[in-house]
Amino acid sequence: MAISHLSLEGVSYVLPNGQALFSDLTDIFDTRHTGLVGRNGCGKTILARVLAGQLQPSSGRCVRSGSVYYLEQQVRPGAATTVADLAGVRKVLDALQRIEAGSSAQADFDAVADQWDMALQFHQALALQGLPHLQADTPALALSGGETMRAALVGAQLSGADFLILDEPSNHLDQGSRTALAAWLAHWPGGLLVISHDRQLLESMDRIVELSAQGLRSYGGNYLFYAQAKAQEQQSANAELDRTRLERRRTEQSMREQRERQEKRLQRGARSGKQANQAKILLDRQKERSDHSIGKLHRQHAATQRELAQRVRDAAAQVDGDLHIHLQTPLHAGVSQRHVVVLDGVALPWVAPATRQIDLLVTGQQRIGLQGPNGCGKSALLQVLAGRIQPQAGVCTVTESLAYLDQRLDTLDVHRPVLEQLQQVSHRLSESELRMRLAQLGLGADRVTVPSGVLSGGERLKAALACILYADTPPQLLLLDEPSNHLDLPALQALETMLSGYQGAMIVASHDQIFLNNLPLTDMLQATSAGWRLFSADTRQDRDR
Repeated sequence: MAISHLSLEGVSYVLPNGQALFSDLTDIFDTRHTGLVGRNGCGKTILARVLAGQLQPSSGRCVRSGSVYYLEQQVRPGAATTVADLAGVRKVLDALQRIEAGSSAQADFDAVADQWDMALQFHQALALQGLPHLQADTPALALSGGETMRAALVGAQLSGADFLILDEPSNHLDQGSRTALAAWLAHWPGGLLVISHDRQLLESMDRIVELSAQGLRSYGGNYLFYAQAKAQEQQSANAELDRTRLERRRTEQSMREQRERQEKRLQRGARSGKQANQAKILLDRQKERSDHSIGKLHRQHAATQRELAQRVRDAAAQVDGDLHIHLQTPLHAGVSQRHVVVLDGVALPWVAPATRQIDLLVTGQQRIGLQGPNGCGKSALLQVLAGRIQPQAGVCTVTESLAYLDQRLDTLDVHRPVLEQLQQVSHRLSESELRMRLAQLGLGADRVTVPSGVLSGGERLKAALACILYADTPPQLLLLDEPSNHLDLPALQALETMLSGYQGAMIVASHDQIFLNNLPLTDMLQATSAGWRLFSADTRQDRDR
């Protein structure tokens, strides 16, 4: 494998609407394993596609040394997509089949090149990804989200590329698959750029690069180093902002006092001139000099105010604005001790026998973390609770209002703007208040009036959360399926803070162990080979179900 690097030389990208997404980026991505972070919508995926050669920058250039393989964030298989398509090897496998059937076409031999053992490599790679049951022609739509991502990662493994660019590769992966991904990447000998908000995966990187409105900033360490450095930067930035604001207040006060002193002097001079019976022409000249002096002072003060305001704006630009999620979920009287969920002999559809059967009681203030490998039935359980699907057997009873956020964000209409959808469910708040709350989630004025389908994955998740949490009827039960997927790090921390203050019942499925650890969970519900196991999040003692 050749030594590979990707170089950005003054790269800028302007969106079709004329908005500059990023400007004058210069950096080198080499064999150091690099994690790229930044807020949703800042342009990370666009930058990745520029680096991969899929998009041309508006200005500047990207220089590539070696071959590049890019795995996109949203793997959307179509009706005819197969596992071989997901892995990007269908062309080679089809050519091999035609050659084995007697084809002598030069195009088939060109497609195969030196990959004569691709069929064997492909099946071995599927087995290493825990997918030995899949075949090349297995329909991609039959796969779970985690299986789809693992099949796509097979393509990265078999690509033979010198440089890998992986956009959110751990999304939808269970904990075992995430561990396997980190182990594989740790031994990857070529260049590597991982766009991710997975703190566990970022911890294994050699450096973290942040994309923001100020450009690219490189931190020479893993996620812990980045987080500590970022916290120190923000502390200094906030201190500088406070200093410039204080300087502006003091200077403005000093200028006011200076103007008042000058006005008093001028008033005394005018009175003295009148009392001395000076000629009108002398009084007019004195007034002209006074007006000139006042005008000059006002111009000086205006220039000083503009300079001070710019200093404050420059200091504020270095401070990352906090994201806020407002809570408005008071518990109904007595609900904390009532059963809000009762599952009696429920059989989950499309689930393996080990975890098909479940009995469960949930009270109004239980907060349950839902864990288990891909395909164990977590999403099916949440869909049964939400009333999306019916159990094969047994009775599911939910006694309180609920809100369900699934992985595909089906509650959002991709053709309608976020603001319009939020107004449909929230009538108590004015449009300006709703706009403010969306802005506090990082969804600015330019994002809330466009169809939600054009938003990034993280922006759409924030929009879906807003439509749930700011509805006129707040839910007493939250059902969340992988809510940390796609969220940027500040939004993830804001979500953790919000869920920590949530008073109602909650069941949250996640493969992000750090995310679950940061929530005040009362219980864990885990899918095991012996069935579902409910235990205390603190003591890990089994509870009666």
